Amino acid sequence: MPLEAFFLDYRKQDRQPGEFVEAVTIPTRAPALRIYKLSKRFDQDISAVCGAFNVTVADGRVQAARIAFGGMAGIPKRAAAAEAALIDQPWTEAVVAQAMAAMAEDFTPLTDMRASSAYRMQTAQNMLMRYFHDLAGQPVSVLEVGT
Repeated sequence: MPLEAFFLDYRKQDRQPGEFVEAVTIPTRAPALRIYKLSKRFDQDISAVCGAFNVTVADGRVQAARIAFGGMAGIPKRAAAAEAALIDQPWTEAVVAQAMAAMAEDFTPLTDMRASSAYRMQTAQNMLMRYFHDLAGQPVSVLEVGT
């Protein structure tokens, strides 16, 4: 079953009583896959937002896009509107900015002690821009500050 079909609601998965997850299959090669986590502490902390990005670009155009977030809804969820805003478009900063805006159609984040709704949305959008710069080979480490 696709992972996006497994999570039904907060703390509810598509499992019957007694069933368990035996295996998860992931691609053996995904050179454009990046995962970014935002949390108060660097290690061993629940994230406020976790973003996973895998965009396929050929001849300067987006062929495929898979973007998903944890912390933006009650369950991990794909950003379908953001993905649609990228597919068949040139892989440019302007198009990425349009996809960032499209995330408002995908999510209405919650506010809790980890982060506010507005902060979650802004950081999720910024993660997509970070991904764009990461694939372009520009430094994106949050542990290094540049001027």
